[in-house]
Amino acid sequence: MGIEAFKIQHDLVAWLTVAGDKIRQRMTEQIQISTKSGRNDLVTNRDKEIEQFYVRQIRQNYPQAKIFGEEGFGDIVNDLSGLIFFVDPIDGTMNFVKQKQNFATMIGVYLDGEPIVGAILDVMGEQLIVGGPETGVTLNGRPLAPLADRPLADGLIGVNGGMFASNENQLQQLGRASSGVRITGSAGIEFIQLLTGQQIGYVSKLSPWDYAAGQAIGVALGIETHLSSGEQPTLMSRETIVTGLPDFWRYFKQLQS
Repeated sequence: MGIEAFKIQHDLVAWLTVAGDKIRQRMTEQIQISTKSGRNDLVTNRDKEIEQFYVRQIRQNYPQAKIFGEEGFGDIVNDLSGLIFFVDPIDGTMNFVKQKQNFATMIGVYLDGEPIVGAILDVMGEQLIVGGPETGVTLNGRPLAPLADRPLADGLIGVNGGMFASNENQLQQLGRASSGVRITGSAGIEFIQLLTGQQIGYVSKLSPWDYAAGQAIGVALGIETHLSSGEQPTLMSRETIVTGLPDFWRYFKQLQS
């Protein structure tokens, strides 16, 4: 699988680079906005266009693969067998609409449920992180070394705003024990900050396409990803994801007991 992992990584870099260019070049154009599950769950025509672009590329280059995409242009995925591309065309759509920054595009690739490679692009910041267990990790082409563990007290953490406000999973206590709490509104941006050592942990309710790329990259850097229960994420449904350095995870577990 080693050769294919590098080929997939090469393709992801090319696709995300094109997608990022497409989005940035059209930022001044009017977008069509609609809602999905509620008024704060937005989807735009740009989300749909970018996912359709990714689906075309995957179908052409990996016709045997399944596609688990946020906007529904892929396949109905009922199990993790075979090669699966988890696609999030614009992660942080609310930020895309309201702020015009702090959003990402990302793809994670798994084989029989095991991570192969992930790629996340901070679209406006033009930071592209890509890698996996076999390929290593690069940020804009620069290799990244595995992260050293750090005490919770010495690091920032990222959280879901609603979960923090309601103190779900004792997140307020976790925040007080850290150097500080950050709420970004984009899992992709949070993962970039985690994977580059700017933060030491992240907790949020996420769908598979929200964390598949970050989890795949994190394996190569010493980042642990769990459900709040301690079990492994299923990659099949929306779940509470806890990801970070080992000391962050240990402290989170202690707070749940």
